[in-house]
Amino acid sequence: MRRIGLIHVFIAGLLLCFCGMSARMPEKAPAAGPGSVSMEALLPVDPSVTLGELENGIRYFVRVNKRPENRAELRLVVNAGSVLEDDDQRGLAHFCEHMAFNGTEHFEKHELIDFLESIGMRFGPEINAYTSFDETVYMLEIPTDSLPVMEKAFLVLHDWACGVTFDADEIERERGVIIEEWRSGRGASARMMDKQFPVLFKGSRYAERMIIGEKDIIENCDHETLRRYYRDWYRPDLMAVVAIGDFDEHWIEAKIRETFGMIPRKPNPRERVLFPVPDHEETYFAIATDPEAAQTSVSLYFKRDVEPEETVQDYRRLIMEGLYDAMMNLRLEELTQKADPPVLYGVSSTSGLVRTKDAYFIAAGVEERGVERGLEAMLTEAVRVERFGFTSGELERVKSAAMRSMERAFAERDKSLSSAYAAEYIRNFLEQEPIPGIEVEFNLYKALMPGITLDEINAMAGGLIAERNRVILVNAPEKEDVEVPGEDDLLAVFRDVALKEIVPYVDDVSEEPLISGSIQAGTVAEESRIDSIDVTEWKLSNGVRVVMKPTDFKNDEILFTSFSPGGNSMASDDAYIPAATATMILTEGGVGRFGRIELQKKLAGKAVTVTPFISSIIEGIRGGASPKDVETMFQLIYLYFNAPRKDSTAFLSIKSRIKGLIENRSAQPEAAFIDTIQVTMGQYHHRVRPWSLDLLDELELDLSYDFYKDRFADAGDFTFLFVGNFKPEELKPYVLLYLASLPFTGRDEEWRDVGIEPPEGVIEKTVRRGIESKGRVFLQFTGPYVYTRWNNYALSSMVEVMQIKLREVIREALGGTYGVSISSSSSKFPKPEYSVTIDFECDPDRVDELTRTVFTQIDSIQIYGPALSYIQKVKEAQLRSNETHLKENRYWLGGLYSAYFYGSSPMNILAYRDLVGKLDADTVKEASSRYLRFDNYARFVLLPKED
Repeated sequence: MRRIGLIHVFIAGLLLCFCGMSARMPEKAPAAGPGSVSMEALLPVDPSVTLGELENGIRYFVRVNKRPENRAELRLVVNAGSVLEDDDQRGLAHFCEHMAFNGTEHFEKHELIDFLESIGMRFGPEINAYTSFDETVYMLEIPTDSLPVMEKAFLVLHDWACGVTFDADEIERERGVIIEEWRSGRGASARMMDKQFPVLFKGSRYAERMIIGEKDIIENCDHETLRRYYRDWYRPDLMAVVAIGDFDEHWIEAKIRETFGMIPRKPNPRERVLFPVPDHEETYFAIATDPEAAQTSVSLYFKRDVEPEETVQDYRRLIMEGLYDAMMNLRLEELTQKADPPVLYGVSSTSGLVRTKDAYFIAAGVEERGVERGLEAMLTEAVRVERFGFTSGELERVKSAAMRSMERAFAERDKSLSSAYAAEYIRNFLEQEPIPGIEVEFNLYKALMPGITLDEINAMAGGLIAERNRVILVNAPEKEDVEVPGEDDLLAVFRDVALKEIVPYVDDVSEEPLISGSIQAGTVAEESRIDSIDVTEWKLSNGVRVVMKPTDFKNDEILFTSFSPGGNSMASDDAYIPAATATMILTEGGVGRFGRIELQKKLAGKAVTVTPFISSIIEGIRGGASPKDVETMFQLIYLYFNAPRKDSTAFLSIKSRIKGLIENRSAQPEAAFIDTIQVTMGQYHHRVRPWSLDLLDELELDLSYDFYKDRFADAGDFTFLFVGNFKPEELKPYVLLYLASLPFTGRDEEWRDVGIEPPEGVIEKTVRRGIESKGRVFLQFTGPYVYTRWNNYALSSMVEVMQIKLREVIREALGGTYGVSISSSSSKFPKPEYSVTIDFECDPDRVDELTRTVFTQIDSIQIYGPALSYIQKVKEAQLRSNETHLKENRYWLGGLYSAYFYGSSPMNILAYRDLVGKLDADTVKEASSRYLRFDNYARFVLLPKED
């Protein structure tokens, strides 16, 4: 029930023999009627979760949940993070986390990863950990259909809790990996954050305990210093075990007692201190510029004490804060829709900052010379709310949206993912966030929401924007011709807005229906079935093909997509930019008689998303809805065909916002690197030009509108695919009315090949940009392709083998990089071709060495083939993934799309295990020789600029 912590927003924008008794909490949910809930009542604990505490202090949370089936989410939570490091340990909380994967009491060196991969779990998605200021959390997803596997998984958790060995050789090897993680995070955002965190957390230990730590300590700390952190803080009284999944909860609870109950309490433990963030009367400023910064932003933090979340009254306050933020965010979004918008984007949020401090946060992205203007616009809206409040219409819409969101969560209560419960229980352990359960929360929403008044919400405004505990942050490019406002300039904006004449907000709302007038429904001309996969297909009277797959995977979800041949390939090269940006520009203007903001208001309280798209060779519409809102979904589909909206103000707005976002794009070393790859691999074709201000001049509203209209003028060659909780007969009235009535002209068209070809032979290019000592290697192998189901499988399986191999060698053995990314793609249209990319960052001085190592590993696979262990790991991972995918609407939608787009059998969706059964070392060996050719690849290297 807790909102996302603001610290994560800030970083992203800048960048368990003796046991205690378990406890079930049987409190009933509050009744649903308004006035029937005592405001002083404590929030109960969800009776579906078993809570317990062992005699040594380890707490545990156990819950049975069958989504996904045959899986369990296991967590070891340590209530200790970087803020607890001693001065000589900065970065070692995170170092300890790394070492937990490099050898423990029962798993030598990398045996732990080998075991987990052998049971089909992938390092990263299903095996991971994170360190924060205040906690360290280890995460496992495991299959539950094997008792030995489950027992061994708990042994992993045990070893993380008390059995990390800190082998000397492994410590030395891991230093390199962590330094590369540090290196990968360096850049303009990190350098500006280095300046701003000490201000934001001034006077607090948080200001000097960055999670990644200090490079010198990571490189040179003695082993005992690292082990000391583990001894001090990895102890039972600071730990919890979370187990959620498809299992026997009594067995799991007994296993937790058996596994963790013998861990002894630590005698005379160090006090686990909570470090305050001091209040301050004056305003703090953190104005940071950087020559490689690409965007400009201004942020206001209003820090405040952490408030309790224990009672119904507390819960009501949280609802009110959410409503306030929702309305303020909508106001800020309206600012972005002006022809000359003062902000490129805006956000308002009330949430946790760190463990001991909350904050209200409002921020905006602005043009490079627009800091004061953007700040004035944000403050004006805040003062407008303070003076005049929100309107009743605004409040009713966000109430409706909040209730609809809670209704959907309640409807999906038996389909919620185990990972979501795990995250909630982690927060309960660490931050005492209540866990009443969705039934209680839903009933509280129904009981409390009607009584929340506009006056109450409006009264909140005066306490948010204050001088006390205020921090103003500015981030901007460092350019000679751009002056960044100083502290006095920023304070002057506050004074000016306070004296400004501000008028009340006008809430323009249209009462018109989405569609007015009559629509002539069509008919089903043909019907067919694929009974084995419960797929129904209709051919409508206007030629539209409709494919439907009912499921029970989610209770409140229907997904759809569609396609038609053509795409922006049908545009001339000269008209490519208007064609490529057509859907972005047109949807920014809304649809039918409704502008974007008007449409947003019209759809308030509805769970529906509909988005048209035009890609290189197809156009279509995709989205989804709750079954309750399915007619609205069909109406929007109809409108996007028949009534695209040409809005000159929206066009000017989006053009201005794009300009603000790209005007300093070239200052980023990564942008120059990516641009070089793009134009080189496209052989400088007109259509592969990178975004620039010159390219922006080619935007043209009329051309975009005309191209969009042409692409959606004939629905006769469209295929629509629907997957989710429906019955075909329930969709039929909407299909006949809104799809069978779409225009059709009978034109016969196909996409065309616009002539973008990758270069042949060996291409090598080096880009020198950036002031950080950071290198990057990007290898791309391309070539013609025989597009078959087996070739696609062999290609992707080869990549999965190489991913494991390169991680073991480049990261773990050599400590050369934080991670190696390898991926593949293949296409059948407009011509059969493939691509394999290998991408990693490293020390610039090791670029050639590590590149040679990559080629050596490729050569080894091509000559000798992979060891059987790699094949077994990949096959097990593929089978485990397929188990869960077959219970997901999005997987079925993608599988059906591929079948109908490429003309293959939809039955192949169920035949994936047949492919896995045929995978062997020879398949991977052959695929590597075919697709990783040493005579046809491109190597791009990014190095820092020369002095």
